[in-house]
Amino acid sequence: MIRRAAILSTGDELVTGRIADTNAQWIADRLFEVGIEVVCVLVVGDFPDRLEWAWRQALERADLVISTGGIGPTADDLTTETVARVLGVGLALDEPSAAAMRQFFATRGVDPMPANNLKQAMIPCGAVVLPNPLGTAPGYRATYDGRHLVVLPGVPREMKPMFEGSVLPWLREQRGGEVYLARTFQTFGISESALDELVAGVVDPQAGRLSFRASFPEISVRLVVHGPPEEADARLAVLGERLHARLGEYCYGEGALTMEEATGRALREHGLTLALAESCTGGLIAHRVTNVPGSSAYFLGSIAAYANAAKQALLGVPADVLATHGAVSEATACAMALGARRAFDSALALATTGIAGPTGGTPDKPVGTVCFALASADGVRSVTYRLWGTREWVKLLASQVALDMIRRHALGLPPHDPALFRRR
Repeated sequence: MIRRAAILSTGDELVTGRIADTNAQWIADRLFEVGIEVVCVLVVGDFPDRLEWAWRQALERADLVISTGGIGPTADDLTTETVARVLGVGLALDEPSAAAMRQFFATRGVDPMPANNLKQAMIPCGAVVLPNPLGTAPGYRATYDGRHLVVLPGVPREMKPMFEGSVLPWLREQRGGEVYLARTFQTFGISESALDELVAGVVDPQAGRLSFRASFPEISVRLVVHGPPEEADARLAVLGERLHARLGEYCYGEGALTMEEATGRALREHGLTLALAESCTGGLIAHRVTNVPGSSAYFLGSIAAYANAAKQALLGVPADVLATHGAVSEATACAMALGARRAFDSALALATTGIAGPTGGTPDKPVGTVCFALASADGVRSVTYRLWGTREWVKLLASQVALDMIRRHALGLPPHDPALFRRR
């Protein structure tokens, strides 16, 4: 039975820091869901001796080794040759994979296919091919001295559906009788320590396991149970609902749901349209809103009015408001929100204005001061938050607060206490 896994990420771009190894994190997360412990993650460059060392080290420590990267058509793609050497077998052309490659290129107007792509169809003898529906490089799995090897492309867009479609079902079969099931709840507006206190005692450790993952600016809470399939499924349902109830208004969704998706769902379900007026966030909120497919059903538009002159000309912010209260003030945020609602004739309009830093702060309005206003048919409500971190962090957290304000208003929930977002 597969109990322990090693993850092997290959590529010079990883060891030199040019890109982050997000594949290993994603795979480890999926393995956790099926109850397989990750004992190590190895990152290695494109050198034959280093690759072979990494493979042998991984195989000594785990029942399963999952590799990503190094199976492209170029000279520095060395994974397959290395795996064949470790297995002590030769390479053979997989004709169905070669045919799929030729078709892939032909449908894109490239015929004949570049000859070097056939390298990707050379598979270690005895390996099982894993089809790649989105690219040219097939993956494969093999066995070695009772251990299992899985080789996948390094491109996340290709690797993830291959893992979900071909690797996970096979792993579940290998695991046998008992299953591991999980539910993940996304939360915002509460610190990790306060969240831990909030859910204490909800789940008996003998019945399920709770874990937390802070991924700025939200925190996810995962519940994992294991046992015979029907028993585990029933227990997960009961414990999940109990946990969801305890999380209450801090929980904005379940699974991989993002705040922008949750906000869009609330707007759509309540028939509300939205407009934005952004200063310090510079269009980031609008970017996140429009990342959601179908957002045109509720999002009307945004005005990124950074300069005071733009606030006056585009949003109708009175000159005396700016002169008396300043650009970073609730009075200005209210005028911006009202101006956006008027300009787009929307049900709701949210405005942001603040100091993202690292300069520009004052004793009265330090860096991280962000004023928000939400205008609706009932009037306009404003609040000031003192956020923290780098310029990027302040902007991201401000966009999260803004989206949550919209979501909570649409659902009829009270606003958060601004103190929740101060540094703890």
